[in-house]
Amino acid sequence: MSYPDKVYLNGQIVDSAEAKISVFNRGFIFGDGLYEVMVQINGIFFYEKEHLARLQSGLHKVNIDFDVAILNNEIPKLLHAAQLTDVDCMLYIQITRGVAPRQHSFPSNIKPTVMIYAVPKVLPEINLVNAHVIIRKDFRWSRCDIKMTSLLGNVMLNEEAMQHDCYETILHRNGVFTEASHSNLFFVKDGAVYTHPADEHILNGITRIVVIELCHLLGIKIIEKAIKVAEIDSIDEAFLTGTSTQIAAIQNIDDHQLYSGNKKGPITKRLQEAFLKLK
Repeated sequence: MSYPDKVYLNGQIVDSAEAKISVFNRGFIFGDGLYEVMVQINGIFFYEKEHLARLQSGLHKVNIDFDVAILNNEIPKLLHAAQLTDVDCMLYIQITRGVAPRQHSFPSNIKPTVMIYAVPKVLPEINLVNAHVIIRKDFRWSRCDIKMTSLLGNVMLNEEAMQHDCYETILHRNGVFTEASHSNLFFVKDGAVYTHPADEHILNGITRIVVIELCHLLGIKIIEKAIKVAEIDSIDEAFLTGTSTQIAAIQNIDDHQLYSGNKKGPITKRLQEAFLKLK
C-alpha cells in the first residue's frame, strides 16, 4: 500500500509530506486515540453510517470530546483534493485525545487531533483466499470492543502469522475462541453459524454485523456463542470477516484441515455470494 498524496489534519488538507503533529500528542506517546476504516465502492462508502456511529460510540467510551458528524462535510473535501471522489478507495480516520504534557491523566479542555487520508483500493468481488491460520492465546487487554490505535498486541499476533506464512492468527481466551488479530471469526457446526458474542473481548466489526444480518435473511441459524478450543475437531467450516477481508474462508487451522483444494464450505460460499450482492 502506498502513502496518500493528501492528508486532512485538524481542518486543513495538506500534502502528506507536510502533515505534522506534536511529539507531545497523546496518540504518539500513549496510543491514546481511536480509528476507523471504511471502503468506498462505486462512489459510496460501504455501511458508512454504521462505521461512523461505531467511531462516535468509541469516542464516548474513552471520553474524547469530538462530534463525528463534522466529518460528513470534511470527508468529501478530502476525496476531492485527493482526486478520489468516485474512485474505489480506503479511507482511514484517526482521532487522538490531542496534545498535552506527558502524564497519564489528561486536561479537561484538551483539543482532539483529527487525521484522515484516503488511498485507492479495489476489493475483489469475492475474497478467493483459502486461508491457513494459526491459533494463539489472546493476550491483549480486556476492552477489545474499543477500536483503539494502540494495537501492539494485534501487531505481534499478526506478525507471527506472517512468519508462519499464514493468513491470520485466531485467538482464544479462557478456553474459547474470541476473534483474530485484525478480523472477526465465525465457525460453522452442524449447519449453524457460531461467533463470539459482541462483548468486551472482541471488536464488533461492521462486516460481522452484516454477516449476522445475512444469516437471518438466508434462514441460516446464527448463534452468538463462543466455540471452545476443545471443539475444533467438530467444526465443519470457519471464516473471517472484516472491512478489507470481506468474508475469507479458512481452510486450515494449525494442522487441522477443514477441506482441501479450492473448495469452499457451502455456508461460507452462500454468505460470500449474498455479501457480494450488497456492494
